[in-house]
Amino acid sequence: MKKSNTLYLTAILPLAFVLAGCSVATTTNPARSVTEQLLLSTAADRAINSTVLTNFSHQKVFVDATYFDSYDSKYVVGAIRDALSRAGGLLVSSETNSDLIIEARSGGLSIDSSSSLIGVPNTGVPIPLAGTLTIPELALYKIDRQYTTAKFALLAYATHSREHYYSSGPMVGKSYNKYYKMLGFIQWTTTDIPEKKKTKKKPNN
Repeated sequence: MKKSNTLYLTAILPLAFVLAGCSVATTTNPARSVTEQLLLSTAADRAINSTVLTNFSHQKVFVDATYFDSYDSKYVVGAIRDALSRAGGLLVSSETNSDLIIEARSGGLSIDSSSSLIGVPNTGVPIPLAGTLTIPELALYKIDRQYTTAKFALLAYATHSREHYYSSGPMVGKSYNKYYKMLGFIQWTTTDIPEKKKTKKKPNN
């Protein structure tokens, strides 16, 4: 290689590294992950679909969410309305126009998390006169678990007479997501969330 080419490469390579180091990709970090939201909505859907609602067929129903309080409450109330509609119920927007009032309530909708680690956890080691040295996690084997349980109930009564018409009892649904790591870099996930399951590609005919 000629001397002039060598000098050119010597000058341009450090500049290329500097320019590459100045390139920053901007990403957003929402307060809640999509996995968390899918865990809650999957468990909620399963709880609602566990009950047969065909006795509301051809009835004008008003869904009252006054006593419903949980995470993602708008999604859950919407899913209850969808289930009633699919069962033949006639949704109305006003209590006075209804035959039946359906009150929805939540007994629970959240996530339990746990973690197991074989290896060295992320820790800090105090160094005299120098502060704390952070030692990163070294996982020979690690599993992070997320379990969701949804528990709802419905009460229905006649709009005008206030006579009891229906009680669903506990409507329960569950979902899970498990994240594994081995030897620090081998990673995989098991889940029953439909949207996160890997689908097998159909062979071409």
